[in-house]
Amino acid sequence: MTPRRSALRFRERAELLDFLLEVSRVTSETLDLAEQLSAIASIVKEVVPYDVFAILLYSERTHALTIRHAIGHREEVVRSLVIPLGEGIVGTAAARREPVLVEDVTQDSRYLNALDAVRSELAVPMTARGKLVGVLDVQSTRVKSYGEQDRSMLSLIASRVASSIENARLYRRVDRQNRTLRTLAHLSREFSAILDLDELLTKIASATRALIPYDAFSVFLVDNERSILRNRFSVRYDKRVKIDNIPLGKGITGAAVESREPVRVLDTGADPRYIASHPGIRSELAVPLIVQDRIVGVLDIESERIAFFTEDHQRTVSLLAQQIASSVENARLYEEVAQREQRMDQDLKAARKLQRILLPREDPELQGLTAGIRSRPAREISGDVYGFFEQADDSAIIAFGDVSGKGAAAALYGALITGLLRTLVRRRNPAQLIQKLNEILLERKVDAQYATLLVALWLPPVRKFVLSNAGAAPPLILRNGGILETKIEGVPIGLLDDQQYDEVELAAQPGDVLVFYSDGVDEQLNEKSEEYGRERIMRILKKHGNETPQEIADSIIAAVDAFRGAVPIFDDQTVVVLRVLP
Repeated sequence: MTPRRSALRFRERAELLDFLLEVSRVTSETLDLAEQLSAIASIVKEVVPYDVFAILLYSERTHALTIRHAIGHREEVVRSLVIPLGEGIVGTAAARREPVLVEDVTQDSRYLNALDAVRSELAVPMTARGKLVGVLDVQSTRVKSYGEQDRSMLSLIASRVASSIENARLYRRVDRQNRTLRTLAHLSREFSAILDLDELLTKIASATRALIPYDAFSVFLVDNERSILRNRFSVRYDKRVKIDNIPLGKGITGAAVESREPVRVLDTGADPRYIASHPGIRSELAVPLIVQDRIVGVLDIESERIAFFTEDHQRTVSLLAQQIASSVENARLYEEVAQREQRMDQDLKAARKLQRILLPREDPELQGLTAGIRSRPAREISGDVYGFFEQADDSAIIAFGDVSGKGAAAALYGALITGLLRTLVRRRNPAQLIQKLNEILLERKVDAQYATLLVALWLPPVRKFVLSNAGAAPPLILRNGGILETKIEGVPIGLLDDQQYDEVELAAQPGDVLVFYSDGVDEQLNEKSEEYGRERIMRILKKHGNETPQEIADSIIAAVDAFRGAVPIFDDQTVVVLRVLP
């Protein structure tokens, strides 16, 4: 363009037409709205001199005009000024769809004072296809700065740029929708991969803010037991804050839950349902979070600006809410499971401590015997059972067993057996003891729960063992470097009624070593899916038979570990070693 010129300088019609063609060309070169509005400001400056300039765009949603490009206006005016149709000189031009020229604004009651120095104003509406697009507004610090020629020229410019602005706004809207849909698809994948609820809600808050510049964000979860919307997460200006819970049915969030629909409030000051959680809030949008027709919570965003949230915002959050609801529910359930597991872990650790107290950990003081014990659970607590019960005549009952399964259920069943042993062990031989235990367990039968049990009565004066077995592996006996095996069988306890159990006597010799072990030892697998087996236990027993019982027990467990490699322990493992003293 040539240096600044006024409408009077267009001496010939052809020159005016060239100028208008250039206006059309410049504004149609880009669909970027900001670039278009900046170009229009430059075009107007060349033909209509101004000290203050603004392009205001019309919103059909709010029926008001807001400044989208300005020169000379204060920043706070540009940011906050909202002009309803019919108000002020600009609102009057928009409502009438015709230019308004004021030679002296101090004499016109319609003037909205945005700058004290302004004296004259010219506002020209922009329309396209019968719709109001906005207003071009020029202001001057001189009285009678604008005349009919300026009004005509600004009207010609407005008629040429209105369609371009509307097209740019449409393109911007479509582009924003496409970007929003792409973002929503990306966020859906991202949200579904996050199971930590705090991390998920932080991500949701950040992602929502990238789409909609809110001032406050909250997620409430429905707590039917307490009849409240429990505040689970809130941010204000990107900082975590704590706000109160809201009774079900109260507030705008409560209305969203009751209606099962989004609730958009343009002016919170005019809505009696509004509950002030954050200071300075003027508009609010609450969207219910629904999973399989069940409301699990509410996503709530707030702004300090009146009528800030649009129908587009509502549609965007509603689309996002579908994925957020599923992700939040999954994360919440995961959090509940994690909390339960944490509580269970604490309970198991406490049970483990108690089990260590109840089960012997050191060499029991038995007449004529010395012992070594090594026991470890597959999980936190063990289902293996063992105990040493001294009698008044210096004899002793030695019990060794293995409960079916593992973990807490097996440990509790094992604790029951241990407790029963303590009460039944007096004045009973091994077969009678096992039979009585079986009867009692079947009276209070637990589904799919049973136990193997080997009971040995040690008689020191005659140096003899009396053995009875209910399904356990018979003990290995090392004597003079060779292995003796006893054959004694029986049905596990807690499984079948009316069982009779046999007894076998074993005359012991000084130096004999007896090894009791649970099936978690010989059935331990290695990386080739091979079992450790009874034969390997025998070899370790022969190799280390001259060591102390504790060293023998430790050697067996060490050999099992070397055998299994990286394969985890799949069942409880217990080894009890007895040596007959001279």
